[in-house]
Amino acid sequence: MDVTQLYASKLMTADAAARLVSSGSDIAMGMAVAEPPALLAALGRRVEAGELANLRLWYFHSMDHAAKALLRRDLLDRVRPRCMFLSGVERALMKADPAACDKLIDFVPTAFSASPRLLREDVALDACVTMVSPMGKHGYFTFGTANDYTSVAARAAGKLIVEVNPLMPRVFGESPLHISEIDAIVENTSPLIAVGEHECAPEDERIAETIAAMIDDGACLQMGIGNLPAEVCRRLADRKDLGIHTELLTPAMAALMQCGAVTNRRKATFPGRSVFTFAMGDAPFYAWLDDNLAVYSLPVDEVNDPRHIAKNDNVVSVNATLQIDLSGACNSEHMLGHQYSGSGGQLDFVRGANASKGGISIIACRSTAKHGTVSRIVPCLEGPVTTPRNDVHWIVTEFGAANLRGKTLKERAEAMIGLAHPRFRDELARQL
Repeated sequence: MDVTQLYASKLMTADAAARLVSSGSDIAMGMAVAEPPALLAALGRRVEAGELANLRLWYFHSMDHAAKALLRRDLLDRVRPRCMFLSGVERALMKADPAACDKLIDFVPTAFSASPRLLREDVALDACVTMVSPMGKHGYFTFGTANDYTSVAARAAGKLIVEVNPLMPRVFGESPLHISEIDAIVENTSPLIAVGEHECAPEDERIAETIAAMIDDGACLQMGIGNLPAEVCRRLADRKDLGIHTELLTPAMAALMQCGAVTNRRKATFPGRSVFTFAMGDAPFYAWLDDNLAVYSLPVDEVNDPRHIAKNDNVVSVNATLQIDLSGACNSEHMLGHQYSGSGGQLDFVRGANASKGGISIIACRSTAKHGTVSRIVPCLEGPVTTPRNDVHWIVTEFGAANLRGKTLKERAEAMIGLAHPRFRDELARQL
């Protein structure tokens, strides 16, 4: 097989590739940094021109390219977002049209780890569109920053259309993509979406300090998204022989590898390598990721499988939540009467860390919201339970940490009141 000739036979413009998609199709889209801007723009033009309708778009964590192309208010009568994790894109659509906000997005509740099976077995995918790294000399591409569900959806879909971007890092791991598996190729050089960090609030700094003190040498880390996990990582530079087995790989975690704090020597799975399923960061981070044998990418149903997580000792899982009740149950996805994000992989890693020998799972949040006017610790949750009270281990706010394992309901409530902001403690105590 001459892979160069095969590549040339499948190369076409974005507009030509978009014509391979028909009305009424179910389409999986590469998530986050792997959104293919040229392909999505071409599909958006066809929808706008009235050539495509009744599209069902399946995805996690959308970003700017999807927002500009398909996830537009004026197209949502013809493009139905089958969204499994809301981001700022969906929240902006809902905020701009509050009267119709619950009708704009078709939210699909599912764990991140379950999404590959969902897209392989329960959805008849007509097409998958995603960004990939350039082809190597033997005809293989990689999924770059986004192995997650995309590597599974790519093979489950009737048509696989890829956008080759020379800036997409070539990432080692499972599920390399061969030219023979692809139906259409579009070439487009565009800067990868950069995700920066914001200044950390004083409350988050106190939370990060508490969490960092709980992480010992040899721990295997999973860190969630946001400024707080990055702040925790910055406090771990003096640790020795840390490991990484995480859903999301970030610049803060890469910095721990670069400074020598992470060696992955003590891991039982993939020793010597940091395991992840998707990555987000900035241009220097993507350059560092490219051809880096110290990192290893796997599909999310492997990375987030609690049984696989627990094979490593001393797993430390750090995730955030929006609201915690007095028994310790966490709502991490619903706010002010509306879906805010999704369950993602939080429960997977809580359970994986709990099953790990010497492991701990940590759920963190500030004690208040809305500039201190609303308590995040409440008698009853206002949304779904993302992490059940049976699974919760440690809760951390700026007022300290509480281990809920083995505590009675009364003891849990007392511990949670101690983590609440002082101005709300008396009212919470009256709920006992």
